[in-house]
Amino acid sequence: MAAADRSATPLFLSLDQGSHAGRAQVFNTQGICVAQASAPCETLRPGNDRVEHDAAALVAGLRRCLEDVAQQLGSAVEQIVAAALVTQRSSVVCWDKLSGVALTPVLSWQDRRGQAWLKPFEAQAEFIHARTGLMLSAHYGASKLRWCLDHVTGVQTAARAARLAYGPLASFLLFHLLDERPLLVDTGNAARTLLWNLQQRDWDPALANLFGVALQYLPVCVANRYPFGTLRIQSHAVPLLLCHGDQPAALFANGQPSTHCAYINVGTGAFVQRPLEHQPTPIPGLLTTLLFDSGATQQFVVEGTVNGAASALAVVARELDLEMSDVMEKLPRWLAESTAPPLFLNGVSGLGSPFWCADFASRFVGTGSVAEQMVAVVESIVFLLQSNLLAIEGQVSAAEAIVISGGVAQLDGLCQALATLSGRPVRRPADTEASARGAAWLLAQSSVWTTTAFDEFVPGPPGALHARYRHWRAALDSQLLAITC
Repeated sequence: MAAADRSATPLFLSLDQGSHAGRAQVFNTQGICVAQASAPCETLRPGNDRVEHDAAALVAGLRRCLEDVAQQLGSAVEQIVAAALVTQRSSVVCWDKLSGVALTPVLSWQDRRGQAWLKPFEAQAEFIHARTGLMLSAHYGASKLRWCLDHVTGVQTAARAARLAYGPLASFLLFHLLDERPLLVDTGNAARTLLWNLQQRDWDPALANLFGVALQYLPVCVANRYPFGTLRIQSHAVPLLLCHGDQPAALFANGQPSTHCAYINVGTGAFVQRPLEHQPTPIPGLLTTLLFDSGATQQFVVEGTVNGAASALAVVARELDLEMSDVMEKLPRWLAESTAPPLFLNGVSGLGSPFWCADFASRFVGTGSVAEQMVAVVESIVFLLQSNLLAIEGQVSAAEAIVISGGVAQLDGLCQALATLSGRPVRRPADTEASARGAAWLLAQSSVWTTTAFDEFVPGPPGALHARYRHWRAALDSQLLAITC
């Protein structure tokens, strides 16, 4: 972390609640981080298709982060003039709006317990895609909320007593962190519920009726830039003026994103986003996402999603009886030395775009050592990203370059493989944790924001990697033909 400049005014605070940790980072107007703290969060997997977090623990973790950065800043905490909250999208929670008590865990975006329940709606899939920009998938909030209504007694009791609130994780965190205890959510998080209308930019009564999810329990939907309420940092009151999903916020880490680049963030999952100059018509197999809503203007991206990135590495490491920390330490060498790894058909947390198969069973094609199997998982992430890039380029002009961020992007071998396979230079900023920094820029809109240095990976010549990709794609397509998704 850069040395803190205590004289800089003003300062901007970003809270970032991801799948592995909550973070607080404070930036000055030059985009220099002057204080930061993190709190790990536990991911619970009570079933093959169930992924959860303890809701109260996430709130407590962010509060600890706030206390920590306040201690680091000392009297400079008074220089914080605005705050932002960014969260994992598509995760939902139910709570009692009078007591604030969580009635359910946070059902993670990775959770797919509602997939079978969604089957009867497949005939309406095109209608849903046109209205929401999303595919019919249990990763999004509607089926999760309906599951809670159908199966959780506390949720049913709160509904009868007119005490129920439910919605995206962001709305729960806003309620608990802000003095006003608002029932609000931003468009970026609302848009990942299958209940939000892309054209109207609000909850859609027709979709709510279709899924049987009552609008009355949902928070009020507002723009990303909005006076959400007052965040208390010790005795200092800070207006929280921005709320968004972590993936779109990441695109703004170095200022306004370019429509000539594709942006990839590789964390628990991996997301490909291509900024557009106008709102697109729905693209089959891909998502249309509101990149930023100021209230007066809107920006859009076409988006692809890879569900198994760091989560796939963790799952396979566990199956091979490996410690994840040891795997991440050794992967750079394994990637550099491995020349003929097996193939990994990666369905961890469900196969995402452009294939959309919730119950796809992961498997290796071919054999190899433990090191080669872990390399195969990394290559599967690259292959899925390439499949999304090709799908996007089928509808939008080819990107001139790829900007990559996220924890897994620290692997040079992944970045180089992506550059070689895509035929595009891959640029990795020195600070790969982009979401909080992007949120801070959206708050500051600073003309002197420092662009972070980046490493550039240039495409190598076609060769064995391209051949493995072709074999991987043929094996994936063959397995998809043999199953019903």
